[in-house]
Amino acid sequence: MFIQRTRRKAKDKVYHSVVLMENYREGKKVKHRTIATLTKWPKQIVDDLEKLLKGKAVVSMDDMELSNGKAYGAIQVIRHIADDLGISQALGKSKQAKLAMVQIAGRIIAQQSRNHIANQWVKSQDIDGVFNVSDFNEDSLYANLDWLSENQRRIEKKIFKHRYKDKKVKEMFLYDVTSSYFEGTQNELAAYGYNRDKKKGKMQIVVGLMLDSEGCPLTIEVFEGNTGDTKTVSSQLKKLKETFGVERVVFVGDKGMVKSAQMDEMASGKYKWGYLTTITKAQIRTLIDRNIIQLQLFEDEMIEVQDQDGVRYILRKNRYRAEEIANNRQERVERGEGFVKSQNQYLQEHPRASAEVAQARIEEKLSQLKLKGIISIEKEDRKFNIGIDESKKEKQAELDGCYVVKTEVPKQELDTKVAHDRYMDLGLVEYAFRTMKTTIEELRPIFVRKKDRTRGHVLVVMLAYMITKYISDKIHHLEYTRKFAIASLDKIQYIEYTFKGKVIKTKPSKLPQHTNQILEALGLTEKVAKKK
Repeated sequence: MFIQRTRRKAKDKVYHSVVLMENYREGKKVKHRTIATLTKWPKQIVDDLEKLLKGKAVVSMDDMELSNGKAYGAIQVIRHIADDLGISQALGKSKQAKLAMVQIAGRIIAQQSRNHIANQWVKSQDIDGVFNVSDFNEDSLYANLDWLSENQRRIEKKIFKHRYKDKKVKEMFLYDVTSSYFEGTQNELAAYGYNRDKKKGKMQIVVGLMLDSEGCPLTIEVFEGNTGDTKTVSSQLKKLKETFGVERVVFVGDKGMVKSAQMDEMASGKYKWGYLTTITKAQIRTLIDRNIIQLQLFEDEMIEVQDQDGVRYILRKNRYRAEEIANNRQERVERGEGFVKSQNQYLQEHPRASAEVAQARIEEKLSQLKLKGIISIEKEDRKFNIGIDESKKEKQAELDGCYVVKTEVPKQELDTKVAHDRYMDLGLVEYAFRTMKTTIEELRPIFVRKKDRTRGHVLVVMLAYMITKYISDKIHHLEYTRKFAIASLDKIQYIEYTFKGKVIKTKPSKLPQHTNQILEALGLTEKVAKKK
């Protein structure tokens, strides 16, 4: 903000005007608007106000009331980052686009329902000043989810184009799925299925997320809650080709995602793409039995084996993981032995108790502990004797910590180490899901029922994650958490001065050291903290 003085002569009279102005951005243009007319204010007050706007000390402002105004720091940072990532450009300039930015900012800062965002949160934020939108309510935000769902492909395509700047993309894409459960049963996409949240009896949706090799989200899709992992892959392959126009893809997914049908689809004339995945322990055993690989090849160092069909197998043994698995197996054996002993004691103390019921309990417990192949029980009168098959135990331990990465991509295009490391990058998808579901973006709880609104909500969460990941990457060296950084930015508020019923707002002249560090790391000190 700044004070503008003008002098105008008309006939024999000279007219003076003093107005308080501010700059604002409309698209790429910087424009000006009048905040208040100060012509009739005492000169001393105007001069003191001008000093204040420039961050200087004033002698006397007794006639002014001082108070904290609305927060603007976090939402300005979010807007600038959205510009850098191409999110703002992809959304457009319509009111719906601006409401989408409000939803993204609300998801990052508040993590509350749309009722709360529209009726409470916006009261504390300079939404009109930053996003240039006002006059909306809860229903407006729900309708905005419909708009987001309808325009999702267009939005994702534009963000993708902004990220790669029209270059031909020869890229690896990381893909995984998760589920998100509901407390209710009325969502149109909710269904009972394999629940990764371990919430038995809860309906859920399935969410598929694709990242590029740097961990940046590209597209997200919502499926019905009973959709199998492999059935989600085809739509992702189609989107890469038809929406993003990618010519060459190495699709990275875990062994539950990329199976024979998906491999055949990727290798078909429609795509002719490559894949990176792992194989199951049973499949490893089959390769050993067929003498394609040997058990002694599993070491700390990576070893590659190629079969006659050109399929490459990259072998490695994680000794730390092997130790973990061995300890876990021993703990399960001890728990199984302890349970058998407890059942024997119970039968001894309760003569009328059924030995057959106790046997069923023991067998169920051993099955839960996955010890049926190792521990056996033999009934003798009303007592169960336990036996441990050491040979089977050792056989099971042979593959502890062993894993095999599988691909058909030729070695000249993808060397052994890169192939192994890119598969390990699937951890980036798991991290993204963990962040989106349980931390500051909070995919759950979902307060919508309709299909399109569910998809719109999930898209908002993905776009919010893109922004918070950008923040995390930039401030990593400061060792501040994202939550702390965003909370610190959200404490940047205008200072408001009230004089004769008029409210004048100005940016604070000083910020805490950690807030300045965060803004500097983001490269936004000039845009957010400095006075104009």
